[in-house]
Amino acid sequence: MAGPTTAERGERQARQDPDSGPPRPPLLKRLPKPRRLIILVVCLALLAAGCLWVLYGSQWLRVERVSASGTRVLTPDQVVEAADVPVGSPLISVDTDVIEARLRRKLPRIDSVDVVRSWPHGIGLKVIERTPVLVAEKGGKFIEVDAKGVRYATVSRAPKGVPALELTVSRSAGLRRFGTDRLMREAVRVAGSLPAAVARDTRTVKVRSYDSISLELSGNRTVLWGSGEKSGVKARTLSALMKAAPEARHFDVSVPTAPASSGS
Repeated sequence: MAGPTTAERGERQARQDPDSGPPRPPLLKRLPKPRRLIILVVCLALLAAGCLWVLYGSQWLRVERVSASGTRVLTPDQVVEAADVPVGSPLISVDTDVIEARLRRKLPRIDSVDVVRSWPHGIGLKVIERTPVLVAEKGGKFIEVDAKGVRYATVSRAPKGVPALELTVSRSAGLRRFGTDRLMREAVRVAGSLPAAVARDTRTVKVRSYDSISLELSGNRTVLWGSGEKSGVKARTLSALMKAAPEARHFDVSVPTAPASSGS
Protein backbone atom coordinates (compact mmCIF):
# COMPACT_ATOMS: atom_id res chain seq x y z
CA MET A 1 0.00 0.00 0.00
CA ALA A 2 1.43 3.38 -1.00
CA GLY A 3 2.38 5.88 1.75
CA PRO A 4 1.15 9.47 2.07
CA THR A 5 2.19 11.89 -0.63
CA THR A 6 4.40 14.91 -0.04
CA ALA A 7 1.40 17.26 -0.12
CA GLU A 8 -0.44 15.14 2.43
CA ARG A 9 2.57 15.12 4.74
CA GLY A 10 2.75 18.95 4.49
CA GLU A 11 -0.92 19.33 5.37
CA ARG A 12 -0.56 17.00 8.32
CA GLN A 13 2.49 18.89 9.61
CA ALA A 14 0.67 22.22 9.25
CA ARG A 15 -2.21 20.90 11.37
CA GLN A 16 0.21 19.70 14.02
CA ASP A 17 2.25 23.01 14.03
CA PRO A 18 -0.14 25.98 14.24
CA ASP A 19 2.79 28.49 14.11
CA SER A 20 3.83 27.35 10.69
CA GLY A 21 2.70 29.18 7.58
CA PRO A 22 3.64 32.39 5.75
CA PRO A 23 5.74 34.95 7.75
CA ARG A 24 3.82 37.60 9.57
CA PRO A 25 4.54 41.34 9.12
CA PRO A 26 6.51 43.20 11.82
CA LEU A 27 4.69 44.31 14.92
CA LEU A 28 4.61 47.99 13.86
CA LYS A 29 2.88 47.16 10.60
CA ARG A 30 0.26 45.09 12.41
CA LEU A 31 -0.69 48.07 14.61
CA PRO A 32 -3.49 50.41 13.53
CA LYS A 33 -2.33 53.37 11.46
CA PRO A 34 -3.09 56.04 14.13
CA ARG A 35 -1.02 54.18 16.67
CA ARG A 36 1.79 53.71 14.18
CA LEU A 37 1.80 57.46 13.53
CA ILE A 38 1.97 58.25 17.25
CA ILE A 39 4.92 55.90 17.73
CA LEU A 40 6.71 57.43 14.76
CA VAL A 41 6.19 60.97 16.09
CA VAL A 42 7.44 59.97 19.53
CA CYS A 43 10.56 58.40 18.02
CA LEU A 44 11.30 61.51 15.97
CA ALA A 45 10.79 63.73 19.03
CA LEU A 46 13.19 61.59 21.05
CA LEU A 47 15.73 61.74 18.23
CA ALA A 48 15.45 65.54 18.00
CA ALA A 49 15.76 65.89 21.77
CA GLY A 50 18.87 63.71 21.69
CA CYS A 51 20.43 65.83 18.95
CA LEU A 52 19.70 69.05 20.85
CA TRP A 53 21.21 67.62 23.99
CA VAL A 54 24.37 66.58 22.12
CA LEU A 55 24.71 70.07 20.56
CA TYR A 56 23.81 72.20 23.57
CA GLY A 57 23.86 70.12 26.74
CA SER A 58 26.70 67.65 26.40
CA GLN A 59 30.42 68.27 26.87
CA TRP A 60 31.27 66.70 23.52
CA LEU A 61 30.81 69.76 21.24
CA ARG A 62 32.07 72.72 23.26
CA VAL A 63 34.64 75.40 22.44
CA GLU A 64 38.05 74.33 23.73
CA ARG A 65 40.47 76.19 21.45
CA VAL A 66 40.53 79.37 19.33
CA SER A 67 43.13 79.94 16.60
CA ALA A 68 43.93 82.82 14.24
CA SER A 69 45.58 82.77 10.80
CA GLY A 70 46.46 85.21 8.04
CA THR A 71 48.03 87.89 10.26
CA ARG A 72 50.98 89.98 9.07
CA VAL A 73 51.40 92.98 11.39
CA LEU A 74 49.01 91.77 14.07
CA THR A 75 49.84 88.67 16.09
CA PRO A 76 47.53 85.66 16.40
CA ASP A 77 47.34 86.28 20.16
CA GLN A 78 46.08 89.84 19.57
CA VAL A 79 43.34 88.57 17.29
CA VAL A 80 42.28 85.79 19.66
CA GLU A 81 42.16 88.17 22.60
CA ALA A 82 40.11 90.77 20.69
CA ALA A 83 37.69 88.11 19.43
CA ASP A 84 36.76 87.19 23.02
CA VAL A 85 35.23 83.85 22.01
CA PRO A 86 33.32 82.29 24.95
CA VAL A 87 35.47 79.21 25.62
CA GLY A 88 33.48 76.38 27.17
CA SER A 89 30.19 77.34 25.54
CA PRO A 90 28.43 75.04 23.05
CA LEU A 91 30.10 75.34 19.66
CA ILE A 92 26.74 75.64 17.91
CA SER A 93 25.77 78.66 20.01
CA VAL A 94 28.77 80.84 19.04
CA ASP A 95 27.52 83.88 17.10
CA THR A 96 30.11 84.22 14.33
CA ASP A 97 28.66 87.50 13.02
CA VAL A 98 29.05 89.15 16.42
CA ILE A 99 32.67 87.99 16.66
CA GLU A 100 33.46 89.31 13.17
CA ALA A 101 31.96 92.72 14.00
CA ARG A 102 33.85 92.82 17.31
CA LEU A 103 37.17 92.13 15.61
CA ARG A 104 36.69 94.82 12.97
CA ARG A 105 35.71 97.30 15.68
CA LYS A 106 38.60 96.53 18.05
CA LEU A 107 41.25 96.02 15.36
CA PRO A 108 40.71 98.46 12.46
CA ARG A 109 43.75 96.98 10.75
CA ILE A 110 41.56 93.98 9.89
CA ASP A 111 39.93 94.39 6.48
CA SER A 112 37.88 91.20 6.67
CA VAL A 113 37.65 88.13 8.87
CA ASP A 114 35.95 84.78 8.51
CA VAL A 115 34.94 83.05 11.75
CA VAL A 116 34.50 79.31 11.19
CA ARG A 117 33.55 76.43 13.45
CA SER A 118 36.08 73.63 13.47
CA TRP A 119 34.17 70.64 14.81
CA PRO A 120 34.16 69.28 17.41
CA HIS A 121 36.00 71.79 19.65
CA GLY A 122 37.54 74.68 17.68
CA ILE A 123 36.90 78.19 16.37
CA GLY A 124 39.10 79.48 13.54
CA LEU A 125 39.65 83.19 12.80
CA LYS A 126 40.81 83.70 9.20
CA VAL A 127 42.03 87.31 8.97
CA ILE A 128 42.88 89.54 6.01
CA GLU A 129 44.70 92.69 7.07
CA ARG A 130 44.54 96.02 5.28
CA THR A 131 47.48 96.94 3.06
CA PRO A 132 48.66 100.57 3.04
CA VAL A 133 48.90 102.32 -0.32
CA LEU A 134 49.74 105.72 1.18
CA VAL A 135 51.04 107.01 4.48
CA ALA A 136 50.34 110.51 5.83
CA GLU A 137 52.59 112.13 8.43
CA LYS A 138 50.96 113.93 11.32
CA GLY A 139 52.59 115.10 14.53
CA GLY A 140 55.63 112.90 14.08
CA LYS A 141 53.43 109.85 13.56
CA PHE A 142 52.38 108.12 10.34
CA ILE A 143 48.80 107.30 9.39
CA GLU A 144 48.36 104.29 7.12
CA VAL A 145 45.72 104.58 4.40
CA ASP A 146 44.46 101.56 2.44
CA ALA A 147 43.14 101.28 -1.12
CA LYS A 148 39.62 102.12 0.07
CA GLY A 149 40.78 105.40 1.57
CA VAL A 150 40.40 104.10 5.14
CA ARG A 151 42.83 105.59 7.67
CA TYR A 152 43.15 102.55 9.88
CA ALA A 153 46.38 102.74 11.88
CA THR A 154 48.84 105.25 13.33
CA VAL A 155 52.41 104.00 13.63
CA SER A 156 55.66 105.54 14.86
CA ARG A 157 57.63 104.51 11.76
CA ALA A 158 56.53 104.74 8.15
CA PRO A 159 56.22 101.32 6.46
CA LYS A 160 58.87 100.69 3.82
CA GLY A 161 57.94 101.00 0.18
CA VAL A 162 54.73 102.95 0.81
CA PRO A 163 54.50 106.41 -0.81
CA ALA A 164 54.00 109.43 1.43
CA LEU A 165 50.89 111.54 0.98
CA GLU A 166 51.51 115.27 0.87
CA LEU A 167 48.43 117.51 0.96
CA THR A 168 49.36 121.10 0.18
CA VAL A 169 45.89 122.43 -0.49
CA SER A 170 45.14 126.11 -0.05
CA ARG A 171 41.94 127.35 1.55
CA SER A 172 40.28 127.83 -1.78
CA ALA A 173 36.86 127.23 -3.29
CA GLY A 174 38.16 123.88 -4.55
CA LEU A 175 38.93 122.71 -1.04
CA ARG A 176 35.52 123.82 0.20
CA ARG A 177 33.91 121.97 -2.69
CA PHE A 178 35.75 118.67 -2.46
CA GLY A 179 37.06 118.55 1.11
CA THR A 180 40.21 116.93 2.46
CA ASP A 181 38.70 113.44 2.59
CA ARG A 182 37.66 113.54 -1.06
CA LEU A 183 41.11 114.75 -2.12
CA MET A 184 42.69 111.97 -0.10
CA ARG A 185 40.48 109.40 -1.84
CA GLU A 186 41.61 110.80 -5.19
CA ALA A 187 45.23 110.38 -4.14
CA VAL A 188 44.48 106.82 -3.07
CA ARG A 189 42.84 106.12 -6.42
CA VAL A 190 45.96 107.34 -8.21
CA ALA A 191 48.31 105.32 -5.97
CA GLY A 192 46.21 102.18 -6.42
CA SER A 193 46.29 102.43 -10.22
CA LEU A 194 50.05 102.81 -10.63
CA PRO A 195 51.92 100.10 -12.56
CA ALA A 196 53.94 97.89 -10.22
CA ALA A 197 57.30 99.21 -11.45
CA VAL A 198 56.19 102.82 -11.00
CA ALA A 199 54.64 102.12 -7.60
CA ARG A 200 57.95 100.74 -6.33
CA ASP A 201 59.71 103.94 -7.41
CA THR A 202 57.07 106.37 -6.09
CA ARG A 203 58.22 108.30 -3.05
CA THR A 204 55.49 110.94 -2.66
CA VAL A 205 51.99 111.61 -3.96
CA LYS A 206 51.37 115.35 -3.87
CA VAL A 207 47.87 116.84 -3.93
CA ARG A 208 47.48 120.58 -4.51
CA SER A 209 43.89 120.48 -5.76
CA TYR A 210 41.39 118.07 -7.28
CA ASP A 211 42.95 118.58 -10.74
CA SER A 212 46.56 118.83 -9.61
CA ILE A 213 47.99 115.54 -8.38
CA SER A 214 51.63 114.73 -9.05
CA LEU A 215 54.14 112.01 -8.19
CA GLU A 216 57.73 112.23 -7.04
CA LEU A 217 59.75 109.20 -8.13
CA SER A 218 63.24 108.03 -7.30
CA GLY A 219 66.02 109.61 -9.33
CA ASN A 220 64.48 113.10 -9.12
CA ARG A 221 61.77 112.17 -11.59
CA THR A 222 58.28 113.66 -11.49
CA VAL A 223 54.91 112.82 -13.00
CA LEU A 224 52.12 115.33 -13.52
CA TRP A 225 48.99 113.23 -13.14
CA GLY A 226 46.20 115.78 -13.04
CA SER A 227 42.97 114.53 -11.47
CA GLY A 228 42.26 110.99 -10.40
CA GLU A 229 39.88 110.50 -13.33
CA LYS A 230 40.90 108.02 -16.06
CA SER A 231 43.68 106.74 -13.80
CA GLY A 232 43.76 103.38 -15.53
CA VAL A 233 44.36 105.00 -18.93
CA LYS A 234 46.95 107.35 -17.44
CA ALA A 235 48.79 104.43 -15.87
CA ARG A 236 49.07 102.61 -19.20
CA THR A 237 50.12 105.82 -20.93
CA LEU A 238 52.81 106.45 -18.32
CA SER A 239 54.25 102.95 -18.78
CA ALA A 240 54.46 103.43 -22.53
CA LEU A 241 55.95 106.90 -22.13
CA MET A 242 58.67 105.68 -19.78
CA LYS A 243 59.63 102.92 -22.18
CA ALA A 244 59.76 105.35 -25.09
CA ALA A 245 61.81 107.93 -23.14
CA PRO A 246 63.82 106.07 -20.49
CA GLU A 247 66.17 109.02 -19.91
CA ALA A 248 63.38 111.54 -19.28
CA ARG A 249 62.96 113.06 -15.85
CA HIS A 250 59.55 114.70 -16.16
CA PHE A 251 56.36 113.10 -17.45
CA ASP A 252 52.95 114.61 -18.04
CA VAL A 253 49.93 112.29 -18.38
CA SER A 254 47.32 114.76 -17.15
CA VAL A 255 45.83 114.56 -20.66
CA PRO A 256 46.45 110.91 -21.55
CA THR A 257 45.71 111.43 -25.25
CA ALA A 258 48.52 114.01 -25.42
CA PRO A 259 51.28 112.85 -23.04
CA ALA A 260 54.64 114.55 -22.83
CA SER A 261 58.08 113.96 -21.39
CA SER A 262 61.26 115.97 -20.99
CA GLY A 263 64.78 115.32 -19.83
CA SER A 264 65.28 118.33 -17.61
